[in-house]
Amino acid sequence: MFAVIKTGGRQYRVVPDDVLEIGKIAGDVGTIVQLGEVLVVGGDTPILGLPTVAGAAVAAEVLDHKRGPKVIAFKKRRRKNSRRKRGYRDEITVIRITEILTDGKAPSVGPRPKREKKVVEAPVAGDTAA
Repeated sequence: MFAVIKTGGRQYRVVPDDVLEIGKIAGDVGTIVQLGEVLVVGGDTPILGLPTVAGAAVAAEVLDHKRGPKVIAFKKRRRKNSRRKRGYRDEITVIRITEILTDGKAPSVGPRPKREKKVVEAPVAGDTAA
């Protein structure tokens, strides 16, 4: 099953467990957010929205908030001693699609638990492995 969602003026085709970088949305890291503008729900019998599918939503877990690459707009008018340099970086939210919801259902899964790093103890200088 897939869905086509619209967020931040762009459209994305998503399936569960997809990781996307979208325009910044509200939500703390680790929380589940619902994206409500679903244009198409696909599968055995696709459902097209006019313009959106009623009762459909996509649940996603917020993984990170970060900034995109630096974009520089440099304008120069030759022989006029005129230059303008502007730059900006987009605010980006990284999300993982958890499930595609239809018929007004609520998300059934919560955020995934964080993986703990395994701590390997260093051998003590006095010990020898036999």
